[in-house]
Amino acid sequence: MGEPHILLASASPRRRELLRQIGIEHAVRPVDIDESARPGEAPPAYVLRLAESKAAALWRQLGPHERRPVLAADTTVALEGEIFGKPGSLDEARTMLGRLSGRTHEVLTAVAVLHERGSAARLSCSTVTFRSLTPAEIDWYWHTGEPADKAGGYAVQGRAAAFISHISGSYSGIMGLPLFETWELLAPVLGPTAVEREA
Repeated sequence: MGEPHILLASASPRRRELLRQIGIEHAVRPVDIDESARPGEAPPAYVLRLAESKAAALWRQLGPHERRPVLAADTTVALEGEIFGKPGSLDEARTMLGRLSGRTHEVLTAVAVLHERGSAARLSCSTVTFRSLTPAEIDWYWHTGEPADKAGGYAVQGRAAAFISHISGSYSGIMGLPLFETWELLAPVLGPTAVEREA
């Protein structure tokens, strides 16, 4: 890739892959912020706040000559208004995936862009329906190592695809970066330079 058009405030390989899919040259500059939900905070407000906070945190780290548009995103899984984070243990995964089993939940991803002329954010909301999972399947899935760093304890693009009976909304948003909303935010900022030109 050539000179990056944007800085990505995330180390997620899935977000990198999705940016490459739409030809956005980028450099990775992950940031570390407190991702705790505030008391009574609704899932849409939570993901928007985190995406905007990540973008702002990276922007503050940049010197005047480093500055270029910053892109940040955050994804959460929600069931009946409750935010599901990343399971830290087998017991947490059992609880989380057990509650998602046989039910439909929301996946919300917010994307934020911050640049010299201002900032903007968009929210993507999709629904995912799981078939009923057995305890053995949940244990097996945990031991693949896939759930540990994923909101809701699963990856739609990974082995958990076998658990999903129905999706409504943005597949890329469920993966972690809704491409429609991302392009909507970046195109006015980057203009015709946004798309890689093939040699």
